[in-house]
Amino acid sequence: MDLSHRFSKQEVRLALLYEEVLYTIRHRLGKPEPHHVADAQELYAYVQKAFGMDAEEHRVSMQRVKELESPIFCLKATVKEAKGILGKDVSGFSDPYCLLGIEAKSQEPAHPDSKKRLKAVVKDLIPEDQIHRTQVISQTLRCWLVNLPGWDLGLCGVIPWLAPPMGTSSPSSFLLFRIFKDARKDKGQDDFLGNVVLRLKDLHCWDDQWYQLEPRTETYPNRGQCHLQFLLTHKRRATTSSRTQPSYTVHRHLLQQLVSYEILQHQAGSIAWDGELSRHASTVLYLHATQKDLSDFHQVMAQWLAYSKLYQSLEFNSNCLLHQITSIEYQWVQERLRPEQKAELAESFQSLLTYGVSLIRRYRIIFPLSVMRSTERLQSLLRVLVQMCKMKAFRELCTLSPDLPKMVSEALKSGTTEWFHMKKQHLKPMVKSMEENGKALAKLLLEALKLDPSSFTFPGTKSNKEQLRKVDSSMSKPTAESLFQLYLNLQEALGEAGVFIHRDGPLALSDFHQWFKEAVPQWLQKAYTIALERAQRAVQMDQLVPFGEHNKHSTSTVDLSTCYAQIVKTWQQLNWPDPEEAFMIMVKLVEDMCKIALMYCRLIKARAEALSLSEQNEGEAANRLCIVVNNIKQLRLLILKLPSQLDWAQLERRTGAVIDPQQIQHTLHHQLDSTVSCLDHEVQDVVQALATKLEAGIARHIQELSASNDTREPEDSIIPLMKFLESELQYLNEHLVQENFKSPSPSTPQPPCSPLAPHLGRADGSRGAADVLDPAL
Repeated sequence: MDLSHRFSKQEVRLALLYEEVLYTIRHRLGKPEPHHVADAQELYAYVQKAFGMDAEEHRVSMQRVKELESPIFCLKATVKEAKGILGKDVSGFSDPYCLLGIEAKSQEPAHPDSKKRLKAVVKDLIPEDQIHRTQVISQTLRCWLVNLPGWDLGLCGVIPWLAPPMGTSSPSSFLLFRIFKDARKDKGQDDFLGNVVLRLKDLHCWDDQWYQLEPRTETYPNRGQCHLQFLLTHKRRATTSSRTQPSYTVHRHLLQQLVSYEILQHQAGSIAWDGELSRHASTVLYLHATQKDLSDFHQVMAQWLAYSKLYQSLEFNSNCLLHQITSIEYQWVQERLRPEQKAELAESFQSLLTYGVSLIRRYRIIFPLSVMRSTERLQSLLRVLVQMCKMKAFRELCTLSPDLPKMVSEALKSGTTEWFHMKKQHLKPMVKSMEENGKALAKLLLEALKLDPSSFTFPGTKSNKEQLRKVDSSMSKPTAESLFQLYLNLQEALGEAGVFIHRDGPLALSDFHQWFKEAVPQWLQKAYTIALERAQRAVQMDQLVPFGEHNKHSTSTVDLSTCYAQIVKTWQQLNWPDPEEAFMIMVKLVEDMCKIALMYCRLIKARAEALSLSEQNEGEAANRLCIVVNNIKQLRLLILKLPSQLDWAQLERRTGAVIDPQQIQHTLHHQLDSTVSCLDHEVQDVVQALATKLEAGIARHIQELSASNDTREPEDSIIPLMKFLESELQYLNEHLVQENFKSPSPSTPQPPCSPLAPHLGRADGSRGAADVLDPAL
C-alpha cells in the first residue's frame, strides 16, 4: 500500500517497520526459547507500545499483514561432526556421507514417542529432488571438516518446505537424517550406519546439539553420535521493507526503535539503562534476526550502528558499546561487506568519535563532579573511544588515523576556555565597579577550581591578572575574603603535581601571588581585628578564677592562645613566595601579636579592678590579682613560643640573599624581647598592687587591734589578724606562680618597654611586692 501521499517520510518508515515486526511475530517459527515470550498477543501488545501505535493504527496494520502472502519456511541444516560411527570396511573404517530430507505425514501416529514408528518412517522413500547429500569423508570413524570442527559445513544448504505458520504446522512433519557408508558401484548398495528422526515442531529457531544415531534394527544398537545445527528461516518475505532494503538495515532500524523505547522506559522510572533488554524486546529481535538469516557479524554490525547512533541522542551508559566493539573486532573480515556497508560503518566510527570528543570538551557540564558516578561515566566513554580507535575495522575503513590523546587534550583546553568565558559572562555584575568586577572574577575562579583542580588550565591568564591587580587595598571585607579563599585554592592546586605546567613550558602562573598583593594588608588587618575582638570579649567574660583543678590562670588565657594560633595559621596559609615581602609580613604579624599582648595586660588589670570595686574586700581583690599575675605569666610563655611557631629559622634561611641577618635580629627579636620586658614590668606592677591590697588589710586589722578595750585577752584580740594573714598567704602559696615570689636584683638593668605600649614599670626604685611577700611569712 502506497502511503507516501498521506504521511511524512518518517511516518511512512515507521509504518513499514511496524508492518515488518507484525509480520515477524505472525509468521513465527520454531519452539520458543525458555527465556523468551511465547504468547504472540503479549508481543503484539509490546510492539504497539514501543511504536506508539493507538488501537486503530494497530488494527489497520494487522489487517494489512494478514493480507500479505506468507513467506517460504526454510530449514537450514548443517552437519558439523560425527563420532563413534560403525566401521564397515575391512580396514575397520568407513567412508561416511549423510542424507537429509523432510517428510510430512497426514496423520500423527497413535504413539508419537514409539521408536518403531520413527524407524518405520526411515523406510519411506523421499523424492530424490528433496534429498540433500553431503560429500564423502574417506577412511574415518570421526568426521571433521579440514581445519574446522565441522563436517561439510553449510554444504547441506537450505531445505525449503511449504508449511503453515507456527502453531498450525502438521505434527507429523519429520526431519530425516541418515548416515551411510559409501560403497563402490561394483560392490553393491551403500551400507546404512544410523539415522536421526526429529519432529519439526520440536526444533527451536536455532538448535545446535549432539544427537544419538538410531539403528534400523536392534543389531549394533550403539551407532555413535552426530552433531547437527538447524536454523529456521524465511524466504520471499512479502513486507515492503524486506523486499526493498538489506536485511541488516531493516534489523538496525528495528533495533533503534525498540532500544530507544527501552531507554525511555528506564529514564521515566529514574533508573539508568544498563544495556539489558526486556524479554519482549529480546524475543522480537531474536525472531527477526533468525527469520532473515542474519549472520552473527551482521547482527553485531546492526547493533553497533543502532547503539552508536542512539548514544548521540539518548543518555545511557557508554559501556553498552563495548560489546559491539569487541565483537566486530573479533569477527572482522572486510570482504564480507559491500562498499556501501563499509562507508556506513566508517561514518558511524567518525560520528561517534566526533561526538565523544565534544562530550569531553563539555565534561564540566556533561559529567559534573557533584553528580555521583560522573567520573565513572567519563572513564567509560574514554575507554570506548580508545578501543574503537584501536580496532582493525577502524584502521582499515577510516583513512585518517586520529591522534586521540591530542584530540582529548585540545578538547579539554578549548572546553575549559569556553566554559570559563560562559561563566564569566553569566557572573558579570550589573554595577561594573572595579571592586564588583574583582569580586565576580574571584567567584568565577573559585568555581573553576572546585570543579576540577587537577586539570585546571586557568584561561585568560593575562586579563585575569590585570583585573585582579586593579582591585586596590580599599576593597571591602567580603571581597578581600573571597580573594583570600581564591589565593589559597590556587596555591593548593599549584602544589599538586605541577598542575599548571603546559606542554610548551610553564604557564604565567609562577608569580600568581603578586595578583593578590594589594589584598594582603586587608588579610593581615582582618586576622588582627578578629584576634583583638576575641581577646576583648574573653576579658569581659573572665571572672578571674582558676578554670580548672590544676590551672592557676583563668579562661581568658585559653581564648588568647586560640587567637595567637589563628594568626600563626594565617602566616602558614599565606606561605608568601617572595622572601623580602614575606619578611615584611612577618614583622607586621609579630607587631600585631605584641600589641594584643600589651592590650590584654591593660584590660585584664582593669577587669580585676572593676570586680574589686563592687565588693570592697581586700582579700578577694588580692586573690584576683594573683590570677592576673598568672595570666600575664602565661601570656609571656605564648610570646616566647612565637619564634618556633612562626619558624623564624626558616625565614632567615629564605631571606639570606636579600636581608642581612642582623636586620632580622634587630627587628624581630628586639621587638619580641621588648614585649617580654614589658610583660615582666606588668607582673611587677600587679604584684606591687597585690602587696598594697594586703598591706591595707593588715593595717585595718592592726587598727582594730589597737582600738580594742583592755578587757579582752591579747591572744583573742590578735586572732582576726592571724586568720587574715593565714588565709591570704595560703591562697598566694597555692595559686600564685612560684616565680613571682622571687624579686629581681636591684642591680640588674631592665630593658626598656616596646614603643608599642607605655612604660609600666616603677621608676621610684621602691621595693617590689616580692620583697613584701616573703615566703618566710
